[in-house]
Amino acid sequence: MISGFESIQLTTIILIVVAGFAAGWVDAVVGGGGLLQLPALLLVPGITPVQALATNKMGSIFGTTTSAVTYYRRVKPDLRTAVPMAVIALAGSFGGAVLAATLPASVFKPIIVAALIAVALFTALKPSVGDITLLRHDGHKHYIVACLIGAVIGFYDGLIGPGTGSFLIIALVSAMGYAFLEASAKAKIVNMATNAGALIFFLPHGSLLWGVGLVLGLSNMAGGYLGARTAVKQGSRFIRVVFLLVVGALIIKLGFDVWQENFA
Repeated sequence: MISGFESIQLTTIILIVVAGFAAGWVDAVVGGGGLLQLPALLLVPGITPVQALATNKMGSIFGTTTSAVTYYRRVKPDLRTAVPMAVIALAGSFGGAVLAATLPASVFKPIIVAALIAVALFTALKPSVGDITLLRHDGHKHYIVACLIGAVIGFYDGLIGPGTGSFLIIALVSAMGYAFLEASAKAKIVNMATNAGALIFFLPHGSLLWGVGLVLGLSNMAGGYLGARTAVKQGSRFIRVVFLLVVGALIIKLGFDVWQENFA
């Protein structure tokens, strides 16, 4: 199966387009679009989990690139922080994808659920966090912290994936002191790199469904452009609300996965 369209129905194609657009919008604002894209991809007849993950990354990189460019033009994030962070994250994502091929993601999901609950509580109980940029570190320490965040979350994206953008944003807000809007702009640049890192691993294995990935990517681009413009217009408070909604959905989704894998 090369394109993925060999036995796919029109209704499934429409669903993939809608999911790609919605995922692009969500990803551009706070991340977490994989919650919408992956279930839609799994409806493609005969698709394997690895093909779904690879094709999801292909679609996502279109959207994250578009939203990153849109944010850059309108917010002007500091590339001296974002670029080194993105390079480290790309390497981390590749490493995570390599490990994902040998180690099941179920091993890490309970830890991720606990981390998401902590993130949600932190954000909900500190309503002023992320309203304005007040950097916590300066000089070399600032860049060291940024690169550590890139390495850890990049590795997570290659290994598991869901919520990468959300984790990036909360790390940039809580550990580095950025406002939500500035954090979201930087997160898109880094997320673009993590998608690229995972794709570099998947490409030689022939796991991509090119036709489905292209359709998904084009709809993701449209959603990413609109989402980035919406976030810039509405500002940090809007991003914070959407962030909490997406993190809540992630907790429910991954928590249900953990329950099914261990107790069902």
